[in-house]
Amino acid sequence: MASLDQPGLVKRFISSTLRVFFKLLYHQFAWAYDWVADLVSIGRWKSWIYAVLPYLGNSKVLELGCGPGYLQVAHSPESGSIFGLDASSQMVRLAGQRLINHKRIKNLVLGKTQNLPYRDQSFPRIVTTFPSEYINDLETLGQAWRVLEDTGELIIMPAAWITGENILDKFAAWVFSTTGQALDLDIDNLEERFADLIDGLKETGFRVRCNLIELSSSKIFLIRAIKDASIGS
Repeated sequence: MASLDQPGLVKRFISSTLRVFFKLLYHQFAWAYDWVADLVSIGRWKSWIYAVLPYLGNSKVLELGCGPGYLQVAHSPESGSIFGLDASSQMVRLAGQRLINHKRIKNLVLGKTQNLPYRDQSFPRIVTTFPSEYINDLETLGQAWRVLEDTGELIIMPAAWITGENILDKFAAWVFSTTGQALDLDIDNLEERFADLIDGLKETGFRVRCNLIELSSSKIFLIRAIKDASIGS
């Protein structure tokens, strides 16, 4: 019988426990989400989210998994309207209140990515940052393809890595790795590590480009998927 002091078994136990905690954090304990996210990322998670802004252009945008609404607020009204969808009623409520506090229009919907409540070809850009398992669902990708305009773009930020060398950075990197929020950083094989998602995008009818973006003491991985109507979903 395996002993609990085996590193692999201990890590799996910690990972499972923390996964449950973060799931609760996204729903029942959503009121503490900002504080915990800032703590475990050493204050970097908002800068990671904001890193997608230059890729949204001056266009109407749909955000899948809008969470507490930081990208919703950061996207300038002059750049176009932004809509948000999330499966967590608590997150939709938080995002709505944040938009009201910033005197912004609230275009939020409680719903699932597998059944988007929008018309065909109604968005030139769709974005999702740190999505959960839903992004690997072919129904989600098919819905994104449907509501995107021809040559529209689905922008996915699936992961970030803390690369700093100080003690806090190393601890935060360990937390991200242990909870499964970040894979081991292997720059030469990033596309291979996300092969299931990339293959799903191509199967749906997207042309895929990948970028590794360097920030201060961290890196983020960005997948840009262009709708190719000639090989449609």
